[in-house]
Amino acid sequence: MKAILNDLYQHKRLTKNEAKQVLIDIAKENYNEAHLASFLTVFMMRPITVDELAGFREALLELAIKIDLSEFNTIDIVGTGGDGKDTFNISTLTSFVVAGTGQKVAKHGNYSVSSKSGSSDMLESFGYEFTNDESILKSQLEKANICFLHAPKFHPAMKAVGPVRKSLQMKTFFNMLGPLVNPSFAQNQLLGTFNLEVARLYNYILQEEGTNYGIVHALDGYDEISLTGGFKLFTKQGEQLITPEDLGVQRVEQSDIYGGNSVEAAAKIFKAILNGEGTEAQNNVVLTNAAFALTIIDLNKDFSTAFEEAKTSLFSGKAKECLTKLIMN
Repeated sequence: MKAILNDLYQHKRLTKNEAKQVLIDIAKENYNEAHLASFLTVFMMRPITVDELAGFREALLELAIKIDLSEFNTIDIVGTGGDGKDTFNISTLTSFVVAGTGQKVAKHGNYSVSSKSGSSDMLESFGYEFTNDESILKSQLEKANICFLHAPKFHPAMKAVGPVRKSLQMKTFFNMLGPLVNPSFAQNQLLGTFNLEVARLYNYILQEEGTNYGIVHALDGYDEISLTGGFKLFTKQGEQLITPEDLGVQRVEQSDIYGGNSVEAAAKIFKAILNGEGTEAQNNVVLTNAAFALTIIDLNKDFSTAFEEAKTSLFSGKAKECLTKLIMN
């Protein structure tokens, strides 16, 4: 690691193979915490390259405990995190709303590193037990239309850097990797990124693959569709700049989507929205993200139709039912 760090400090870039090998060695716990922290810090100080990101990703997917959920035509809805905005759990709520429409969701997630509550924190607070047992996950998809893939259960390398990431309390390139390394290889993906550069890297990598995807980045820094302003959407069909006005929904204020300062506060907001008691701003943000997820699964579906489907899922209680069935399963 010392030689690698010396090269990186001299502004050298890793090749795809070098990046892959470093991640494999991290997973084997070959490095001490000081070296690991230094390595992670390098990529906070300069942009990661496509080759580096692709190499890290290849290593994680190669090392992952893989599961086959291909019979279900799933979608993963996940953001990088690390946007520092402390929103409520938008992508997790979106996942349940999409599941409530009858679509199958294989959500990949983790504990929060840079905000108060990540998807794993939230589901654990509701009593969900993390598993990498394929038969249990398939059963959850059949009964609840959703299963949850807690990253450390599938990715030994992520587990190896967990304590260092927690100590740093800042976004690292692992935030960028999370959405790209779903161990079930979901056929559809709605991914959010904390900056435009990462969105473009994702687009470059995913263009070469057979999945349907949408990558979103809100221009004011959110890693999801926040409705606080315009956002970029990248798909295989191209790149668009979309505003709330284009969608016929009102802009919201940053304070409208604040998630509280603890897991308990975030859970309270989460339950209120699922119970149909969210504010109009909270509901519209979740429903807009869900609608875009539905248009990714079915390219022929327009936004307004998808929005109405999402609305029915939320306000009929179907989304909430999916959470109840998932926890009970």
